[in-house]
Amino acid sequence: QVQLVESGGGLVQPGGSLRLSCAASGSAFSIYALGWYRQAPGKQRELVAGITSGGSTRYADSVKGRFTISRDNGRYTVYLQMNLLKPEDTAVYYCDAARALSELGFSPVGSWGQGTQVTVSS
Repeated sequence: QVQLVESGGGLVQPGGSLRLSCAASGSAFSIYALGWYRQAPGKQRELVAGITSGGSTRYADSVKGRFTISRDNGRYTVYLQMNLLKPEDTAVYYCDAARALSELGFSPVGSWGQGTQVTVSS
């Protein structure tokens, strides 16, 4: 398993930016797809962004043009740059690792951390 620890959340005003980080440990990190999910109270988890081992990306429609996912295999880290934040982005954000993008959120590869809280409020 790949152990995952999220960080970088906090309180930000609407229109502001945050950069989330997910530090991973475990073997074969570079071969996995990586992604970010978020969960707000009373709602199901939503896949925000994913990136393949080759660098191809996917984004939820709600964040396209505002969020950017990236990975640094040398640092065993995946990032989520969040710009133009909205109150609707408020949630706990989690990362995951999988053999393919389609398996994110359901993968036995990743062992999720506690997530990091993002609160967008004026």
